[in-house]
Amino acid sequence: MKFIVSSTYLLKQLQVLGGVINNSNTLPILDNFLFDLKESKLTVSASDLETTMSTVLDVDSDSEGTIAVPARLLLDTLKTFPEQPLTFVVEDNNTVEISSNHGKYALAYADGAEFPKAVEVSNPSSTTLLGDILATAINKTIFAAGNDDLRPVMSGVFFQFSPENLTFVATDAHKLVKYQRQDVTASEVAEFIMPKKPLTLLKGILAGSESEVTIEYNDSNAKFYFDNTELVCRLIDGKYPNYEAVIPKENPNKLTIARNQFLSSVRRVSIFSNKTTHQIRLKIAGAELNISAEDVDYSNKAEERLSCSYQGDDMQIGFNSRFLLEMLNNLSSDEVSLEMSLPNRAGILTPIDGLDEGEHVTMLVMPVMLNN
Repeated sequence: MKFIVSSTYLLKQLQVLGGVINNSNTLPILDNFLFDLKESKLTVSASDLETTMSTVLDVDSDSEGTIAVPARLLLDTLKTFPEQPLTFVVEDNNTVEISSNHGKYALAYADGAEFPKAVEVSNPSSTTLLGDILATAINKTIFAAGNDDLRPVMSGVFFQFSPENLTFVATDAHKLVKYQRQDVTASEVAEFIMPKKPLTLLKGILAGSESEVTIEYNDSNAKFYFDNTELVCRLIDGKYPNYEAVIPKENPNKLTIARNQFLSSVRRVSIFSNKTTHQIRLKIAGAELNISAEDVDYSNKAEERLSCSYQGDDMQIGFNSRFLLEMLNNLSSDEVSLEMSLPNRAGILTPIDGLDEGEHVTMLVMPVMLNN
C-alpha cells in the first residue's frame, strides 16, 4: 500500500477529523485515524463510537489497503512540514514510512479491521439545506443547551422539521432559544435531539459554507453529508420537553433598546452583582430603563440609566446577568425588544432587525426573585 499526498492538504483534512477523537478513549484503536485506500481515493475516518466522521481525499496511488494510524503523532508531525508532497509506504514490519523532501519517518500502525464500523442509518428521512444556514442555526442555539448529565435530553439541540419550516431549540431550564427558518422545509414531519459534540464540529466546518448539506435521520441516528465529508452520530434518546408551553403568549410590557448600549450597560453593572446569583435589576418607567446591581456582602453597588422606548406598566424585574449577556452577545441586530408580563414570568428577547428573510429568533430568559 503506497500513496502520495500534499502535506498541507492532508493536515487541513485531518485537523477537522481530529475534533472527533477524545483525549482519553476506552478503546485504544479510537486514538487512530482509519486510512482506507482504494486507488486514487483515500477515505480517512475518526470515531469516538458515538460520532464517526469521514472524508475522502484525492491522492496519487494505484494500490489498496486499510490501516489505523496514530492520530496525535501524525498530526504533530504534519504541523511541522512546509507544503510538499509526502509519500506513505506501508512496510512489512507493521510500520508505515513517510518520506518527505528532507527525511523519513516511521510510525507503527494498527490493523484497520479493528476500527469500529460507522453506523448505517436504515430507512432514513432526509432534508437538504445550505451549510451556512445549518451553521447559523447551531450557532444561535447551542450556547443555551444544558450540561446536566441527569437530564440528557436538555444537553442537546432539538431539531424539528416540517413541510412548513425547520425549527431548532435549546434550553437548560433557565434560558431557551428557538431558531426558526420559514425559507427551508422538510418533506415530512420529524423530530430528533442532536448531541453537542457533533454540532460543534459541524458548526466549525460549515460556517460561511455555500455547500449543500443533506441530513438523513431515523429514530436513533443522523447522518450529515456535504462536499466529500460525512458525519454519522447517535441521537440523544428521550422526549424533548414541551418548550412551547413555557413561552408566555401575552406580554403587554414591551421594551425596545439599542443592543450594544444594553449589552455594555449590563456588562458593567454585573461586575458589581453578587458573585453567586449574578443578579441585576431592571426598573422600567416611562422612557427610562434603570439597571442596577448590589453585592450586600461587600457593599458594592452600581446603577445606570438608559433611555429606551417602552410600552406598558412600570415594572421591576430581576435577571441573572450571565444569561442576559450570553443572549445579547449571540444576537447581531442593532435593536432588540424585551417583552415581559410579570416579574415572575419569563422575559422574551428578540432581535428587531438584521435577520434574513424567513429567519426568526426567540430567546427566553427566566427571571430571578428580587429581594426588596
